[in-house]
Amino acid sequence: MKTFSITDIGMCRNMNQDYCYTSELPVGNLPNLFIVADGMGGHNAGEFASRYTVETMVQKARSSLQAHPSDIMEEAIKTANDGLIKKAAQEPAMWGMGTTVVAAVVAGGRLYVANVGDSRLYIVNDDILQVTKDHSYVEEMVRRGQLGREAARRHPDKNIITRAVGAVKDIQIDFFEEDIRYGDEILLCTDGLTNMIEDEDIRRIIKGQRDAAEKAECLVNTANQNGGRDNITVVVIDPLSGGT
Repeated sequence: MKTFSITDIGMCRNMNQDYCYTSELPVGNLPNLFIVADGMGGHNAGEFASRYTVETMVQKARSSLQAHPSDIMEEAIKTANDGLIKKAAQEPAMWGMGTTVVAAVVAGGRLYVANVGDSRLYIVNDDILQVTKDHSYVEEMVRRGQLGREAARRHPDKNIITRAVGAVKDIQIDFFEEDIRYGDEILLCTDGLTNMIEDEDIRRIIKGQRDAAEKAECLVNTANQNGGRDNITVVVIDPLSGGT
């Protein structure tokens, strides 16, 4: 397995509210763990929410007695969610904070994914597959047939999300499982990337660079060249390659 992660403030923001974590080594009962979060909230609340969620998830995963990757990720996200809600109740300045999260584990040739919000996970090979489904107002309009895919990319309410860690006590988490094939590469990212680069261009960049570091850096550079309107976080995983 070879991986590379990068987070960038972008061209228009004065603070980076994204946060990520990567470990190719075991984390508790997990063989590896990759997490990307995109915080929201005024002052420093969004920055706190994303960092707190990721760090709490890692801590919980290390101590979890669960065996299945999805069960461990569910326990970790719910623990972070409860903690954020309590923190917001104690700190008026942090009221309304929250964060997206997308987490992934590769085990035995299979990919396990957990998702809340509109940060995404893709599998990239000869084509590009968006595994996660955005929890956003605009995406729900697309699913109901009220809005076309191209119009959705330009919709003014595109950044309104319908689920977030820290928003409600009974958090809803989506889980996905996919088999990993030879040549597959995995991309976790925030919407600071996907709002700036079309999916097919993401695939072309990933397949056109030599290694995980070049792929991630080229994605961030291209997003910034296209406007960089938000923070950009990218984790690239080549799950079947040798070495680290």
